[in-house]
Order: sequence, then C-alpha cells, then structure tokens
Amino acid sequence: MIGLFKLMLGVLNPQEEALLEKAIVTTYSLKGITFEDDDVSGKEIPVMSDLLSVVETMEGAGGVSQRLEKYVSGVFGGLFTQRTNVTLGEGLQVYSVRDLDEQLRPIAMYIILSYIWNVVRSSNRKRLLVIDEAWNIMQYEDSGKFLHGLVKRARKYHLGVTTITQDVEDFINSEHGKAIVTNSSLQLLMKQSPASIDAMQNVFKLTEQEKYILLNAPVGQGLFFAGTEHVGIQILASYFEEKVITTGL
Repeated sequence: MIGLFKLMLGVLNPQEEALLEKAIVTTYSLKGITFEDDDVSGKEIPVMSDLLSVVETMEGAGGVSQRLEKYVSGVFGGLFTQRTNVTLGEGLQVYSVRDLDEQLRPIAMYIILSYIWNVVRSSNRKRLLVIDEAWNIMQYEDSGKFLHGLVKRARKYHLGVTTITQDVEDFINSEHGKAIVTNSSLQLLMKQSPASIDAMQNVFKLTEQEKYILLNAPVGQGLFFAGTEHVGIQILASYFEEKVITTGL
C-alpha cells in the first residue's frame, strides 16, 4: 500500500510516510480488519474515501490529505475509489490501460498487478502473466521493486511472467529492470536504435555481428536468447494471424 501511495502522491518525507502508514492501519481497523486476520471473507474492505476520512483527522497530515483528495473527489475522483468489480476467471483475461492518462497508467498497472499477484498466491494453478509496455512500471523505484519481486517469486506459484517493452533501455537503466532482463530464461530482441545499442551490448554480451543484426534487422527479425545460446530468428505469422494483427492495407 505504501508503494502504491508513493506512486499516487509523489515523494513522501519520513513524517508523511509514518502518518500514512498509521492511517492505513487505522482505516482497516475501523472495518474490523487487523494484522491477526488470516481471512477477511465477509468483512467490508475499505476504499480510498475511507482512508481520506481518517487522514483528514490526523494532525500534520494536511499535505497528504490535499494530494489524496484528487483521487477521491478531485480530477481523478471515481477511478480509484470503488471496489474491484472484475475476477480472474477461466481463459484469457486482458486489462487495458490504453485510454488512461499517462500519469495514471503506472498507478493502474500497479493496482492490477497487485490484484493478480494476490489471486495467483491464493490458488495453486499454472498461469501466464504478460505485461506489455512494462516501462510504465519500471520508471518508478517502488513499482519497479514490486515487479522485480513478483518476477523472482513467480515460479514458486507456477506463474510464468513475460515483460514486453519497445525500448529495452527503459529496463537496463533501472536497477530492478536490469535484474529482470538478465535473469529471464528467454529473451527476444528486435531491431534497436543506435542510441541504445552500446548499453545493450554490455548487458547482453553481444558480439559485433549480433550488434550489426539488431541495428539492421527488418520487421519480424531479431535475436533469440535461451541461456547462453544466441540465434537469429524470423517470426512469420500464419495467414489468419496476419489478417488479425495487420492494420496496413
């Protein structure tokens, strides 16, 4: 929760973080939920407006209250103040943040991933989590740390994780992103820009020939890494796949 609110509210000083932590605990306690509860079934889960009501009563929390208010009754009011109305059922589930403001996408992705992670740990089933535009998460310390921890622990819960980004440099410039990339069992690199290729060469230990391939690769071609094996790859869509995914005439 603290990691989420750091995304929403920006930098918190130690006093604000301590007040917010106390407010979160108090908010749950008012709903009859404490650290001793192993099961909260049947209990009412608090929402953002409940937290704001508590924060507003706390001395010295005026700054936190003002920043939190925009997510309750301000410009972003209504988006994060309701209870979850979706469930992870059978088959393919897609959560889209395409239409959200750029400022809200990291927050939404953090909430969605947190929800999925809680569901995954509650039942022992094989699942695959694909995170597109993962740079949204990696650009912030707390959300990057969260995703790194999820990826490291995923296998224990039979969860496979695939992260996708158009610019690998977004990952390798982050301590947590670099750890995710270098510890992935499979990696696929498509055409790269000259501005980022030198940094990638260092991280992926590319040869000069591999570097040349990535700088000049046409659409659908790249390098596939499996452990220490590096091979060139060309991805060909079937006739029906091409009809579905191609937008050009």
